[in-house]
Amino acid sequence: MHEVEDEPLFAERAAGIDIAKAGIEVTVRVPSDTRAGRRQQETRSFATTRRDLESLADWLRSWGVTKVGMEATGDYWKPVYFVLESRDFDCQLYHAAAVKALPGRPKTDRADSVWLARITERGSLPSSFVPPAPIRALRTHTRYRRHLTQARTAEKQRAEKLLEDGHLKLSSVISDIHGVSGRAMLEAIIAGERNPKTLAQLARGTMRGKIAQLEEALDCSFFTGEHAAILKMMLAAIDSFTAQIDELTARIEVLAQPYLSQIERLDAVHGVGTISAQDVIAEIGVDMTVFPTAAHLVSWAKWCPQVRQSGGKRKGANAAGRGNPYLSAALGEIAISASRTQSFLGAKYRRLVKRMPKKKALVATGNSVLTIFHALLSDSAASYHDLGPGYYEQRTNIRRQARNHLRNLERLGYHVTIQTINPDTGELLTATA
Repeated sequence: MHEVEDEPLFAERAAGIDIAKAGIEVTVRVPSDTRAGRRQQETRSFATTRRDLESLADWLRSWGVTKVGMEATGDYWKPVYFVLESRDFDCQLYHAAAVKALPGRPKTDRADSVWLARITERGSLPSSFVPPAPIRALRTHTRYRRHLTQARTAEKQRAEKLLEDGHLKLSSVISDIHGVSGRAMLEAIIAGERNPKTLAQLARGTMRGKIAQLEEALDCSFFTGEHAAILKMMLAAIDSFTAQIDELTARIEVLAQPYLSQIERLDAVHGVGTISAQDVIAEIGVDMTVFPTAAHLVSWAKWCPQVRQSGGKRKGANAAGRGNPYLSAALGEIAISASRTQSFLGAKYRRLVKRMPKKKALVATGNSVLTIFHALLSDSAASYHDLGPGYYEQRTNIRRQARNHLRNLERLGYHVTIQTINPDTGELLTATA
């Protein structure tokens, strides 16, 4: 051990870990045994196998280390973090970009571990959010369900392209070619049926009103046996994805049992369903003490666009950066669904989309959704009560409402002159353009 200078500390006994796939460099920094106010440090190398990580924990315990800092390097940090967490160490996970932004960082693996140890003992950076183990287990399932759903959607799109290649215009008549009617027609085509009239008669329900259109769309003149063979494989893949998604959903429902009350509260919000509520809880957890305010949660999720301006000019994009893609996907779906409802959130989207692009209006709506989620999860007694689509109009003053209506009419190509009247007598008071 060699002595180094002392600095103001937040942790007397700390360690920094530089992580790679097969090995890690670990530096321990503790008070000096010989001189007061001085620090001593030691650096060792460990493999990332379970046995070596347990040896690392024992070594850290022998030095009385209480806080361990590490950089989020791909997924390689997870085995190290989880083993040390199970041994009751206070683990700090730092965002790689935040570590890189600190001045004075060296660039070797061994020097990196010393740098991370110094960051940890000084408290120079906040730790990234890592949910507890039960939420992580739920998250593993919900994320894989989303991947499977995306894969199934991609396979459905490939099937539609195959039909276009075979000059079957089924998707021009049926909005969902994988529904009951569409699926029956596709399976009949695979089985060898090529008569458009026979195929069109497989329509069900309201689809039977389109028999004539279906007969034209189901002309199989250019649909070959090779097309049918590939289509059969695609439908089998879609069925396989559906079966896996159903199995995952059943497992998720079991894992989500401890959070049923929170899921029900989130489900009350317009645009939210059980699946999206499960996805959100899997990403942000149910303990909102991690996010002191709703603004902290929105900022962490990167659903708070920023404006970078210097010298009167905007610089770069207004986006806040890349956030959690799984949470963003769930929020995007919720915002789109909420925008179609007669609710406070739906009215907000429709009001904003008049003066900004749709994507920006969706982000603003998602921002409000996340704020509502924070309030519902922060208080176990809280429940959601929609303010109604007319809430904004009720709170705006009369002059502002009149100005908004005038602008809407002007967009339609009208020039309007309005005059103020006495609400009691109906007499004209003043005239304004």
